[in-house]
Amino acid sequence: MCSRWCISRSTTWSSTTRTSSRACAWGATSIRCCGRFGSGRMVRRSPALPASSARPHHEPQPPIPGSDREMLKLLAARIVGLAPLLLIVSFLTFLKLHLVPGDIRDIILGVDATPEQYEELGEKLGLDDPFVVQYGRWLFKAVQGDLGTSAYNSQTVVDAVLDTLPVTLSLTFGGMLVGIVIGVPAGVYAGLHRGGLVDRVAVLAATVGQALPNFWVAIILVIPFALWWQLLPATGFTSPTESVTEWLRSIALASVALGTSASAALARQTRGAVIDVLGTDYIRTARAKGLSERTVTFRHALKNAAVPIVTTIGFQVNGLLGGALIVEQVFGLNGFGSLAIDSVRTQNIPIMQGVVMMGTLVIVGVNIAVDIAYGYVNPRMRPA
Repeated sequence: MCSRWCISRSTTWSSTTRTSSRACAWGATSIRCCGRFGSGRMVRRSPALPASSARPHHEPQPPIPGSDREMLKLLAARIVGLAPLLLIVSFLTFLKLHLVPGDIRDIILGVDATPEQYEELGEKLGLDDPFVVQYGRWLFKAVQGDLGTSAYNSQTVVDAVLDTLPVTLSLTFGGMLVGIVIGVPAGVYAGLHRGGLVDRVAVLAATVGQALPNFWVAIILVIPFALWWQLLPATGFTSPTESVTEWLRSIALASVALGTSASAALARQTRGAVIDVLGTDYIRTARAKGLSERTVTFRHALKNAAVPIVTTIGFQVNGLLGGALIVEQVFGLNGFGSLAIDSVRTQNIPIMQGVVMMGTLVIVGVNIAVDIAYGYVNPRMRPA
């Protein structure tokens, strides 16, 4: 008889080393008599079990996809895909401008022009040719970098666009900078203190800011800062190549006017993204591990909330381009918007075509930049 029984477990490894990540084990539970009678007897109790039930096996995490080379490939693919897009946009724009009622010769020559003058000007501008011939001639020159010449003077379309585009881009990116500086910190703080006084004030201010038209904000800013106190100029634009200080002063009011709506949109989006991230499991795990609130916020929460924020920034840049067209009229700036409005009013078809094409390039360029930014904000979004 056995007075005492002991339970033991034996393990057999299928690999030559126990440290290998691929090693598997089978275990069996045995009962052995460890009393003074029959101490050497072994009784098999259970059959062999797979290692997955006895010891947890963790697969190694896959490496983060993509690299800088893959990002360059993505950039090249987007640039190549830009060609058919520009072709479609140019054709539709040319067709729409061709169907616009009216004749540019009536504006240039006036009502007292003779039929001979009409015919001569039409032959010079190629207005009497079929639509396909006109578009083919324009496309052939556009591929070579020649977008045509203004119908009223000898200025080329490329020169007219390059003279006015820096003004609009300065206002657009200045307004976006104001929106990021104000909107993102306000949204982060409101998201971290959800339900508090600052959160309520931020939500109210963001709602009001998105409802205010940019041109109305511009007028309100001009009255005290330019007319009463004369701290900033009300009109005019100074190139940054001439004076950086004067350039900043010339775009300050317009940038703040544009940045009002951008900061409101960014504050709302940032607040929502931060609140969503703070409710996830890995944030609770990080806090349970004893990490400081600063580390949890900046290293984990903001990093994962950055993707929707970058998306909102891309949308806002495209929206500010349209808003800059109106704000330029308030401040008397000779920018891209003024060029577009003048070309529509005078039916200057070559200028209108160039404005649409350049605007398309800028918008597509912003979208490509946003796609590239995704890969750096969240490396798992890089192409494999």
